[in-house]
Amino acid sequence: MSKFALALVALAALPAAAADWSDTFLGYRYGTQFREPGLDGTMKKNILQLGHASGWAYGSNFFNADMLMSDRNDPTASGNSGANEVYVIYRGSLSLGKLHKKDLGFGPVRDISLTAGFDFNAKDNAFASKKRFLVLGPTFHFAVAKGFWDLSLFACHEQNYNGIVGRSVDFKTTWELSTAWGIPVQMGPVGAEFKGYANYVGAKGKDGFGAETKPETLANLALMFDVTPAFGGKGKVYAGVGFEYWNNKFGGANHDGPAPLTNKRVTAPMAQLQIHF
Repeated sequence: MSKFALALVALAALPAAAADWSDTFLGYRYGTQFREPGLDGTMKKNILQLGHASGWAYGSNFFNADMLMSDRNDPTASGNSGANEVYVIYRGSLSLGKLHKKDLGFGPVRDISLTAGFDFNAKDNAFASKKRFLVLGPTFHFAVAKGFWDLSLFACHEQNYNGIVGRSVDFKTTWELSTAWGIPVQMGPVGAEFKGYANYVGAKGKDGFGAETKPETLANLALMFDVTPAFGGKGKVYAGVGFEYWNNKFGGANHDGPAPLTNKRVTAPMAQLQIHF
């Protein structure tokens, strides 16, 4: 096992039971302007979400699982219905400042963590992707008045499967710049939160078709309003709007040509709902 994989295993094994704080939520997103490489036009997607974040004495954990259900414009391999996809993310962070009992803050940075994690996906379309994605690197936690804002620089490695050509793909190790934030805001009498993430992944060598990949940008933004009183005040309920931007999706170069060459930039507004426990 490589040192990179060993470090991931070590961080994933950190205790999550003795959490100082935790937030678990169910979410739903819906949009009509999603796109997939190799397919002309746009498609609708219903997305169910289970998310969890928690913090303990020396760090934090984040887990998210999405079930993405497309309409017939993004068909299954058999073409009988819209495709289904599962996408799972885990990130575990170990605070270097807390571990060494030192103040590592400087300028706008309040602490530095070592973060490791993985992405996992499976989809039942003709491409039949099976993404296995590992990340490891430092996370810089910025000092904000409320909420959080993090910036990570990762080494990352992806393995996947290309069902069109029927073979697995082991990409080159590359780097990822990733930022995530959740900032509470007050909009008159209504509480709200501006939240989201943005990832920039460097080129990762040749894909399953033998084409050189391009740097990839994915951003997901949301403005969520606290509508808890309308639901009887139990737990926390947020409703709002979101937006997904995806450039060079999956590392394939943007292409406006007809299918199967199509890989148009994604600009997809969404309606969103979250129930926090």
